[in-house]
Amino acid sequence: MSTVEKRYAHVTYAWDAQRAAKMNGLQTLIFRSNLLGDDGRITNTGGGNTSSKLLETDPLTGEQVEVLWVKGSGGDLRTSTAENFSSLYMSKLVDLQQIYAAAPARGAKTPIEDKMVSYYPHCTFNLNPRASSIDTPLHAFVPWKHVDHTHPNSVISVAATRRSEQLTREIYGDEIAWTPWMRPGFELGLTLQRLWEKQPQLKGVILGQHGLLNGAHDQYECYELSLDLIDKAARFIEARDRGDQTFGGQKYQSLDESKRNAILEQLLPWLRGELSRQQRMVGTLQTDATMLRFVNSQDAPRLAELGTSCPDHFLRTKIKPMYVPWNPQSGDFAGLKQLILSGLEQYRKDYAAYYERCKHADSPAMRGADPTVILIPGIGMIAWGKTKSESRVTAEFYNCAVEVMRGAEAIDEYIALPEQEAFDIEYWLLEEAKLKRMPPEKPYARRVVMVVGAGSGIGKEVAHRFANEGAHVVCADLDPKAAQQTADITS
Repeated sequence: MSTVEKRYAHVTYAWDAQRAAKMNGLQTLIFRSNLLGDDGRITNTGGGNTSSKLLETDPLTGEQVEVLWVKGSGGDLRTSTAENFSSLYMSKLVDLQQIYAAAPARGAKTPIEDKMVSYYPHCTFNLNPRASSIDTPLHAFVPWKHVDHTHPNSVISVAATRRSEQLTREIYGDEIAWTPWMRPGFELGLTLQRLWEKQPQLKGVILGQHGLLNGAHDQYECYELSLDLIDKAARFIEARDRGDQTFGGQKYQSLDESKRNAILEQLLPWLRGELSRQQRMVGTLQTDATMLRFVNSQDAPRLAELGTSCPDHFLRTKIKPMYVPWNPQSGDFAGLKQLILSGLEQYRKDYAAYYERCKHADSPAMRGADPTVILIPGIGMIAWGKTKSESRVTAEFYNCAVEVMRGAEAIDEYIALPEQEAFDIEYWLLEEAKLKRMPPEKPYARRVVMVVGAGSGIGKEVAHRFANEGAHVVCADLDPKAAQQTADITS
C-alpha cells in the first residue's frame, strides 16, 4: 500500500497513474468519474456530476475551442462512458448569462431559471445528443478546469446539521466555503461564480443539505482533493461517534434469524399486495446489523419522521419512510399486520395533505401515496420500487440517509429539508418531463414469474421470453446449476 493510500481511512484510493498517463482528457475524465462512483461512500447511484474543460477542434472552423464535458442527465458515475457526457461550448454557456440577466425576474424557482435548460442544446458541441444536466452551470461558472460534484455521506452529514456553516469552518478552515440550500440550477451556478470572485483561494464549497463541489486545474489533483475533503469530514465524525449511544441507544432487540424469517414468509407476500393496489411494486429486504441498529433505536421514530435531506435521496425514498411502532419482544404477527394497516392509512393521508399544502397551480398530479421505505423494529427495512433494480437503489439511498443521520447526530443535530423545498424537488416540472421521456414499461413489467424447468429446453426459452418482456423471473429446475445458468443470463 502506498503512502497516499494509507492517508485515507474512509474512502478508497484507486488512481492508477500509469493507466491515466496513456489517456486523453476525456478518457481521464471518465476514469476519474468511474473511480469516484465506485465508492458508495462518495456518491450514490445516479448521483453527482464530474466535468472537465478541454480544448477541442471545432468541426466547423478547425480552431481550438474550450469545451465543457460534464456528466449528462440520467447517467451514473460508476458506469459512465463517453456517451454519458454532454459537451458544450464554454463561450456559449457564458453568453447565456446575458439572457438570464435580461429576464425581468431572476433567482431560484423563477420561470427564467427553468427556461435556461432549454438553451443548453443550443450550446452543444459537435452534435452531441446527450441531454445536459441541470447541474451544468455549477461546473461551467467556477474557475477550475476539472470539477467534482459528489454526495458523500460524511459531507452531507455536515451539510444536514443545524450548525452546518460553523462546522464547515471548524473542519476545513478558509479552504472550503458554505452556501445555504438552493435548488440546483442557473442561479446556484451564478452564486458559486460570485463566491469565487470574492474568495479565489477556495478549493470547494459545501452546498447546504445537498453535497460537495470542488475542483482543480489537474485531473489527478481534483480526484485527490475530493478524497481529502470527504475523508476529513469522516474523520471528524468518527472522533465524535456516539458508540453504544448512536441514535440514542437501542430500544428493541433484533429477532433471531429463524423467527424473523418465519414472520417474513407471511408478511412479504401480504405486504406486497397491500402496496400494489394501484400498481404492482417489487421489494428489497435489508436485515443487516447496521440497519437494525437504526430501526431498533430510541431515536428512529423521530429521525424517520424528519425524512431525508439530500434531494437525490428523497426522489426515491419520498419525503419520509413509514416507521412501524412494533415491539418485536412482546408483539405478535397479527399485531404487526394491524400496525402496518393503520400506518399505511395514516401515511396516505399525510402524503395527500403534504401534496395539498405544497402544490402549485402547475404542479403535476399527485403520484402514488404509498411509502417506498418501511422500517420495522426487530426485522429491518423493506424498500420498494417498480423493479427489483429500483427497489435496490431505494434501499441504497435510505442506507445513505441513515449514515447521514448518524454523522449529523454525532457532531450536532440532524435537520431535513424544509417541506416546501422537498416538494419542489419531488414535483419539479423538469423532473416530470424527464419521467415522461422514459420508455413505456414492457408488458410484464412489475410482475414476478416462476418458471419450472427453466434449466433447459422450452422452460429456458420461456424464462428468457418473460425476462425480455420485463418480468422478474424465478428459475426453478431439478438441476440447480442449470437453473442458475438460466438466471444468470436473464438477469
